[in-house]
Amino acid sequence: MIFLSPRDVVEIHEFVIEGHELQGMAGDKSIEAIIARIDNRIAFGMIRDVFELAACYACYLSVGHAFHDANKRTAFAAMDVCLCLNGISLDYEAEDIGALIVKAAQGIVDESELADWLRRRAV
Repeated sequence: MIFLSPRDVVEIHEFVIEGHELQGMAGDKSIEAIIARIDNRIAFGMIRDVFELAACYACYLSVGHAFHDANKRTAFAAMDVCLCLNGISLDYEAEDIGALIVKAAQGIVDESELADWLRRRAV
């Protein structure tokens, strides 16, 4: 599996954020800590496939609020980049995945549920 580094996530964020939005990192949050949480799950065998990996990026980034703005878009884009880098394409409606990312940010959907949703839409 191909993984994302903290720098990758920052670059994804820089790509998705718009010029009129509040730029930069939230002072009390850390991309490194969010990625370390995912790395720990990998090290302990808690991530079994690329769908679980991508779902972790989406869930942990959306909840982590490491940036001043565009956290959910960054979470979605990181999930999508992870899948693409690992050769996975999805068939989905933008509204559906957008609603799931919002639910992930609210703690309503977890990485396991999101991973199952991703698996069902892999092409």
